[in-house]
Amino acid sequence: MSLVTSPVLRLRKVTNIVAEQQVTSLASGHEGTVRDQTRAYLLRLKDGEMGSVPAIGATIVLALVFQSLSPYFFTNINFANMFVQAAELTMLAAALVFVILLAEIDLAAGVTAGVAMAVFIRLLQAGWGWIPALGASFAVGIVVGFIIGYVVAKIGVPSFVVTLAFFLGFQGLQLLLLGEGGVYRIEVPEVIAVMNSNMPAWGGWAMLFISLAISLLISIWDRARRSSVGLVNKPFSIIVMKLGAVGALGAIAINIMNQNRSQGTIPIQGVPIVVPIVLIVLAICTLILDRTKFGRHLYAVGGNPEAARRAGIKVVSIRVWAFIICSILAVISGLFHASRLQSVDGSAGKTIVLSGVAAAVVGGVSLFGGRGRISHAVIGAFVITMIDNGLGLLQMPAGVNYLVQGGVLLLAATIDALARRRGGVVGRN
Repeated sequence: MSLVTSPVLRLRKVTNIVAEQQVTSLASGHEGTVRDQTRAYLLRLKDGEMGSVPAIGATIVLALVFQSLSPYFFTNINFANMFVQAAELTMLAAALVFVILLAEIDLAAGVTAGVAMAVFIRLLQAGWGWIPALGASFAVGIVVGFIIGYVVAKIGVPSFVVTLAFFLGFQGLQLLLLGEGGVYRIEVPEVIAVMNSNMPAWGGWAMLFISLAISLLISIWDRARRSSVGLVNKPFSIIVMKLGAVGALGAIAINIMNQNRSQGTIPIQGVPIVVPIVLIVLAICTLILDRTKFGRHLYAVGGNPEAARRAGIKVVSIRVWAFIICSILAVISGLFHASRLQSVDGSAGKTIVLSGVAAAVVGGVSLFGGRGRISHAVIGAFVITMIDNGLGLLQMPAGVNYLVQGGVLLLAATIDALARRRGGVVGRN
């Protein structure tokens, strides 16, 4: 009897051990206790997976430095101004994430936005309504993105060369559309309000509540979906802590922006209208990358395009769509620029694209492809914005601004390269 039951008991014991290991395994990053999750995260940092940690550290250091040097840095008016100032760069950095994840580049993103806005203002002058004119501007972005993506993915011309050609050519196209030195004022209240108006005080709190509620519902849906297929989940307390931290930071920011920041008799308060617009677009982009087949395929192609092709992924299609999405988001960035200045000119978009690349890389998006998130680009954009804003308050020359941004970008790229080497990750040949 013992000869029969002994193997059975051993089998049960092995099964129980395997089951226990499956529950506590941290291989997928979705299992274990809070302590296990923390330990696993620290191990990933030790292995070189820094993510946005350096950028977050830089944000804190810059905030402390600029506040110590200028008493105006943390005032409520400058706090709100930084959100408005960062919106344009944040959107462009998010746009570039889609192509940088493929280890590609789009140097024409800024001037694509400039051409789209030139088309927008010309159509307004021709008697079009602002909504159809704006739709035509987005159509311009889609067409440009498709052409660039097709030439890069199908014909095989390097993205640097293709987008550099568009970067140079579109500057001429802007001049042809608007004329040299031409500046055209936008007189559409709805467009001007995007970057120059604020929500009522209750609107900021409603935005925060809706954002947290949607995040919680998505997290619960994810847990239910994983449980239905037999996968284990993170401890729910981690979700609560993350939402609590986001809620606390959001509440502080909204409380500051709801205070009157006017220096005159007319009160100015409330969250800028551009903030919820940016949040909605970023949320959609995050959902695309994190929870769709297209997003998974994009990361796969960026990590190893040949392996992705052999796995049946349509590499050409993924590349083309990445450039299309990049151009669409770039047009939104161009709309923010035109709204902030309340005008369109022939030089729009010539310099901001380099700042967009810098923001994405500083935030933790790898230039080698296959690694990075939309949130990384957002943090990087805030770092670049804080540098620009802080040095402006200190009345530093523009040259110092460029030097500091260049140094930060070089440091971020160096950290990324060293992290990949330490983690045993090799770049594409």
